[in-house]
Amino acid sequence: AVKQLWGDGDHMAEIDDMVSEQEAIRGEKAKSVCDLFRDRAVRWQLITLFLLISCMQLIGANVVYFYAYNVFTKAGIPPAQTHYVSLGIGITEILSTVLCGFLIERAGRKTLLWKNYTVMALALGLLTVTLSLQDSFFWVPYCSVALIFIFVMSFGTGPGGVLCSLLTEIFIQSYRPAAYVFNGVTNWIQLFMLGLLFPFIV
Repeated sequence: AVKQLWGDGDHMAEIDDMVSEQEAIRGEKAKSVCDLFRDRAVRWQLITLFLLISCMQLIGANVVYFYAYNVFTKAGIPPAQTHYVSLGIGITEILSTVLCGFLIERAGRKTLLWKNYTVMALALGLLTVTLSLQDSFFWVPYCSVALIFIFVMSFGTGPGGVLCSLLTEIFIQSYRPAAYVFNGVTNWIQLFMLGLLFPFIV
């Protein structure tokens, strides 16, 4: 199965890790979400996961998508054509997430997270400037469109792609189902709260 997944090569180190982990938790049933909260041994993994989920919601992706339509129309894209540009953003996000799959082993998770968070913060800062100078120069709206694409690409190659695989890497097998439940519930609660509050903030 490992050869089918990763191709030919020497994968004995990975297989030995899997076997040793399986022996360490032999006879131990899958943990519940309550066990996940009670066990001090996984406290830092849980905090790390919560912070990463929260950052995913609060990095400004929803703001970018909210203002994208206005940015596109200001750049001179006809309203009837803006859905094609929105489709381009979606395709960019998918392709950059796939690219993350190839980069994650070479660059490392921390590097992809922090470098892309930095690029995203810079893109949002510059986007704030270009949106306030939108009517000053004819080329400023095009800069705003480019910054939206840069932001989306950084999101896909960074937090968007890294968080998917992180759960299986920071939790041992018996805690993974509970960690996935915690991840999903926390993610959707934060999305719900953001969806309720964002229109009032705007």
